[in-house]
Amino acid sequence: MLELDQVETCYGTIQALFGMSLRCDEGQVTTLIGRNGMGKTTTVSSIMGTLLSRSGIIRFDGEVITGKPAYQIAQLGIGLVPEGRQVFPNLSVRENLIATAANYAGSDDPWTLERVLEFFPRLSERLDNQGNQLSGGEQQMLAIGRALMLNPRLLILDEATEGLAPLIRQEIWRRLEQLKNSGLTILLIDKNIDEFAAIADRHFIVEKGQVVWQGNSDGLTADAELKARYLGI
Repeated sequence: MLELDQVETCYGTIQALFGMSLRCDEGQVTTLIGRNGMGKTTTVSSIMGTLLSRSGIIRFDGEVITGKPAYQIAQLGIGLVPEGRQVFPNLSVRENLIATAANYAGSDDPWTLERVLEFFPRLSERLDNQGNQLSGGEQQMLAIGRALMLNPRLLILDEATEGLAPLIRQEIWRRLEQLKNSGLTILLIDKNIDEFAAIADRHFIVEKGQVVWQGNSDGLTADAELKARYLGI
């Protein structure tokens, strides 16, 4: 569904990606992992069109999206849960959810406000609260719910559970497993290997702006040297 082929991206004169190549197959959970500063968020920004790539090709469902503006990429069916959640602080939970709601892909069973509230019951208790009045865990649920309201075919989560309490992290992982079981394709960036390994199909480790290893969960969790070398574990 998503393919990056030799993508190079810069911040001004500073190059951040050096031939980044990866793929996300339909209906699977794919992870992009690595130490901080190695190019994970830059890869997400390149996919979403908020940072223009200098070279390389990005395809979504066979269509080249390299160079397209971010709003067109979102309309094609890519939903983003950004690092830091970035909910609208002065809008209510209800307003955050409906502000960008759409069904560009024409889903027969679309995500609606009611469906998101059923998926995250805690948000139904906070409907009239502003975004800045929510806890970190509630903001993450809201960010995921807002992305689902776009009815994406691919959901990207950048640091899905960073800074969340253990119980909230467990709830987020359960919800992501449910989304996978529904057939949604997911690209996941996170640091909690034991938790995402249980639901992910394929992993890509990035080091200095390029993929240095790829494989399945068994290969990742069984290789202590690999984790120590690239993930600092």
